[in-house]
Amino acid sequence: MVSGASDTCYDVAVVGGGAAGVMALLRVVLNNDQCLFFPGSSLEKKRSRAFWVSQVENVPGLLRYKKGIEDPNKETLEWIAASPFAHNLNTKKNRSVTAIDKDQQSIFHLTDDKGESYRARYVILCTGIMDVQPLIKGSIQDILPYANVQLADYCIRCDGHHTYHKKLAVIGQESSAAWVAIMCHERYKCQSVTMLTNGRSPEFAPEVQEIIRLYDIKIETAAIDDIVGDPKKKILHAVKLAGGKQIDLDIIFISLGSIIYNQLAKSLGAEVDGRGYVLGDSKGETSVPNLFVAGDLRANAKKQIYTAWDHAVDSADAINARIRKSRREQLMGKS
Repeated sequence: MVSGASDTCYDVAVVGGGAAGVMALLRVVLNNDQCLFFPGSSLEKKRSRAFWVSQVENVPGLLRYKKGIEDPNKETLEWIAASPFAHNLNTKKNRSVTAIDKDQQSIFHLTDDKGESYRARYVILCTGIMDVQPLIKGSIQDILPYANVQLADYCIRCDGHHTYHKKLAVIGQESSAAWVAIMCHERYKCQSVTMLTNGRSPEFAPEVQEIIRLYDIKIETAAIDDIVGDPKKKILHAVKLAGGKQIDLDIIFISLGSIIYNQLAKSLGAEVDGRGYVLGDSKGETSVPNLFVAGDLRANAKKQIYTAWDHAVDSADAINARIRKSRREQLMGKS
């Protein structure tokens, strides 16, 4: 037996501590099922979207939090710890799952980053995604201070309203990035909109190029050399391009794609779509029986806090229905 392994077989293991993960464990616990929870290591948390989300303005009730996902998640865990259902939750603090396999009895075996192993009948993966960052002089460090104060944003549904009457730059070279620029122009009447391809050739479809011309959206292909501003004071002035040109602006949107944390799902043979998102049915069950996926990792779904919650509840309730049915059938078989 692996060091630290337990004979306990939990009803559900939840992997990932973002919006989907905490809603999944909350629903599992309140359904009175046993939950094993892996919120992730410190390094893993810093690589998640949830870590970089500051004030949430597009979900009622979250505006008062300084960290719009992390702070309410902490409150939820504190509430569970003081509730009559506390015994249902086993949190492996600062632990991440490095491997999952499934035995012939359809039991999942999970191994954490300390080499300890655990068992569960069902798994809900909420490992999420991370936005690709632009490289400025070979590093992402220049952009992160601005991302942390919402002067550099990634999701138009979450943060597009920040561009209202602002001078906007969108970093990206594909049509998807151009559509961010177009939507911001149409919705929020930006003072100016500039596409920054950061040294890469534009790959805009012909119909997109036509709209760019219609709205007088500027395209700058030179590499970004510097960002001018003071993130501590929440001020952004400009970007400097290679060659010395300066683009005055108030806010940046970044549209470079996503890193999808699908390794655990793929290791079990779960099907993914062409971009790497994990495919699931209406309840989030993947092509691997009893393996569910919720939140940003799930294919064909919005990448929002409220949709992550909805996915998590659907998965936890579907699991609970199976657990209750199994127990009921065992009792009926004994009668």
